[in-house]
Amino acid sequence: MKKKAFRTALPYTIPIAVGFLFLGMSYGFLMRSKGFSVFYPMLMSLFIFAGSMEFVTVNLLLSAFHPAYAFFLALMVNARHLFYGISMLGRYRNVGWKKFYLIYGMCDESFTVNCSVEPPEDVDKGWFMFFVTLLNQAYWVAGATLGAVLGYIIKFDTKGIEFVMTALFVVMFLGQWEGSKEHGSALTGLGCSLLCLAVFGSGRFILPAMALIILCFTLGRRKKRKGD
Repeated sequence: MKKKAFRTALPYTIPIAVGFLFLGMSYGFLMRSKGFSVFYPMLMSLFIFAGSMEFVTVNLLLSAFHPAYAFFLALMVNARHLFYGISMLGRYRNVGWKKFYLIYGMCDESFTVNCSVEPPEDVDKGWFMFFVTLLNQAYWVAGATLGAVLGYIIKFDTKGIEFVMTALFVVMFLGQWEGSKEHGSALTGLGCSLLCLAVFGSGRFILPAMALIILCFTLGRRKKRKGD
């Protein structure tokens, strides 16, 4: 049963492996370039397992200790997982102890596969989702660890490598723009970010921008409900 679920899950995660290994290696290189040992990216990717937040954590570890700021920043950056989790409550039902790991290990890519793919009837759904989640996390941990190890061996100018996450978010933004006929959400996010950037500056605009975006979406949803 487990082997069949693993073989069924593996092909769905291979494309994800390519992206995770590349991004994970860039994260490992970045951590090594900032003076951290290989254990930092390895353990952070294992226990945090939130790519965007892990990149952000690099600067948090190098700056003054602000636990409240770190907490709210992590909450804002990964707030989308709250909605992911709510939508997966039904699919995670009756999977036993695996439910705890599925909740912990859920990322964007695992959510997409587990939400959209219905395994064959002779494959246990719980084990299928478990292996999708486990494989994706293994790819990320392997990439981050490998990047940190290669950082010891390969010496090159890492200036600008932290731009990887910025480039990733730009690509995601463009993909959303091209894939949707309505651009209200994208324009709201862009407008709120530019406004907060002008008001608070480049070093402190992220939290206010995310809070303003959530407020705008909440008000917009309430207005839409009243209109209906």
